[in-house]
Parts: sequence; structure tokens; C-alpha cells
Amino acid sequence: MYLSSEKKAEIFKTHGGLETNTGSAEGQVALFTYRIAHLTEHLKKNRKDFSTQLSLQKLVGKRRAILAYLFKKDIERYRAIIKALSLRDIIK
Repeated sequence: MYLSSEKKAEIFKTHGGLETNTGSAEGQVALFTYRIAHLTEHLKKNRKDFSTQLSLQKLVGKRRAILAYLFKKDIERYRAIIKALSLRDIIK
């Protein structure tokens, strides 16, 4: 399995504050980013895997929604997570 519970705990500790803080927006964005990177690599090798492609599109949409929420609620948290994960070149 590509995503063990130890790796999840590390992601949430790094970006969410605590290992158990799985509901934080920053932790969820970081987890989705990790999963998106993994699925992207899988799709580079398996171009016709359409179920994985659909899953990837859903994950990107979820991440976009959480980032939109952060942008609306707290612009500084939004800028921090964008910078930490290197998601965009231009920060609003």
C-alpha cells in the first residue's frame, strides 16, 4: 500500500499541527496533494486506466474546494499552505 498510517500521521503532523488533527484544512490539502501526485505517476504508466482518472479528477476537485474555503476564510493560512506545498507560482 502506498499510503501507510505512519505516512498519514507524518503528513498531518507536518501540515496539520498534530498527528490526530485530521480535520484541519491544511492537513487535508497536504494529504490530497500526496495522493494526487501518486495517482498522476500511476496514470503516466497506465494511460487507459479511466477509473483512476476519475478518482484523480474527484481528488483535484476536493482539494480545490478546500483551498477555496481557506481563501475565503483566512487568506494567510491559504498562502502558507500554497507556499509549503508549492502548488502555484503566483500567490494571490
